[in-house]
Amino acid sequence: MNTRQFDIATLILRSSLGIMFIAHGLLKVLVFTLPGTVQFFESVGFPGWMAYVVAYSEIGGGVLLIAGVYTRAVALAFIPILLGSLFVHIGNGWLFTNANGGWEYPAFLTVITVVVALLGSGKFAVSLPFLNKGAVTA
Repeated sequence: MNTRQFDIATLILRSSLGIMFIAHGLLKVLVFTLPGTVQFFESVGFPGWMAYVVAYSEIGGGVLLIAGVYTRAVALAFIPILLGSLFVHIGNGWLFTNANGGWEYPAFLTVITVVVALLGSGKFAVSLPFLNKGAVTA
């Protein structure tokens, strides 16, 4: 694989993951509503206030992933959120089409998020020189 293909693949993977996180964050805010999401979080044993953190992290982090800003840090920050989702769905069986959703989708998203964390932003990312001042790049 040449460098250009690698950079395009990184862009596609990072952007699609960002879009997915934005969609899930907006789902919590606009469809389930934040009070409804709080109620769900509490029903599965998480503190209700975490619903706000998760929803807005998904939206803001998704935007950052699409832009390629702090990609590794954002992806790593999503891993505990995804593991929480995996915890919620683990008892529902493998397939996400099972009642209450299985654990296949959260597990896959966790793996993809780890891959994005390992890959980083790639060449096609928003360049913010003031963020990279003194940074060492490979």
